Amino acid sequence: QVQLAVTGGGSVQAGESLLLSCTASGNVFNRTVMAWYRRAPGKRREMVAQIFGGGRTNLRDSVKARFTISRDNAKNTVYLQMNNLKPEDTGMYQCYDDSNDYWSEGTQVTVSS
Repeated sequence: QVQLAVTGGGSVQAGESLLLSCTASGNVFNRTVMAWYRRAPGKRREMVAQIFGGGRTNLRDSVKARFTISRDNAKNTVYLQMNNLKPEDTGMYQCYDDSNDYWSEGTQVTVSS
């Protein structure tokens, strides 16, 4: 049974930063593709960033210049560093084990203008 524990999130002003962390247990983490998703109010869930076991990353265009996804395999943790946050980044963020199809609980990110 894979478990994903998310920390971070909160309410910030536009231009500020937040760090989300997701710690996994029950999977072979260093081989696992991990991702961050978000769902904005009234919108469909969308992938924000993805990272492969070897470190290759994919980020959606709207966040490429501002967000960084990284992983620490020794800590079984994936991070999402979000800089220069914008109101359109507001939403419920979840961590996803893409290799085994497990979701974390959500953490709310709210960005005020």
